Amino acid sequence: MNDLFPQEPLAILSEDRVYRYFLSRQWGISGKKIAFIGLNPSTADAENDDPTIRRCIAFAKAFGGTSLSMVNLFAHRATNPSELLIAKDPVGPDNDYWLEKTILSSDLVIAAWGNHGSLLDRNKLIENKYSNYLYALAITKQGMPGHPLYLRSEVTPVRYYSQNTTTQYSQKE
Repeated sequence: MNDLFPQEPLAILSEDRVYRYFLSRQWGISGKKIAFIGLNPSTADAENDDPTIRRCIAFAKAFGGTSLSMVNLFAHRATNPSELLIAKDPVGPDNDYWLEKTILSSDLVIAAWGNHGSLLDRNKLIENKYSNYLYALAITKQGMPGHPLYLRSEVTPVRYYSQNTTTQYSQKE
C-alpha cells in the first residue's frame, strides 16, 4: 500500500504546529486516491475533521474514492484567509514537497482553493507545474477553482486549466 494513504488518519504538521502539510483519511483498501488542493489548512488534524475535510470526504466517496488526501497552496494553519497576509511565511518550508508528492501519487486531483489563491501567485505556480493533473468542482466568477463548502453535492469534476476552460471528467480516466 502506498505510504501516502495509510489506514489510520494522518496529519503531517510542523513541530510547532503552525503548518499542516498533509492530511489523509482512508475508508477502503482498493479504489481511487482522491486529493484536494485547498487554500490553507484550518483546524483539522490526525484526530479531528473540520467542515471542509468532512465535505471533501463526501465528494471523494461520491467520485469512487477510498481515500482522501488534503494539501494546500499555503501550509500556514488559519481559520481566516486574511491571516495569510500577515504570516511571516504563509507557504511553509516543506509545502511544495508535500504538494508534489500528493499530486503525483493521486488518481484524481481536485483544485479547490477558492478566490484567494492568487496570493503570492501560488495558484499560477501550481497551475503551470501541474496543469495535466488538475480538476475542479466548479469555477468561480474570478476563474478560480471553487471551494468545496460552497458547492452543491451533485457536482462533477471538470478539467481545470489556468485559461479557465474545462472539459468533463470521465470516471474511466
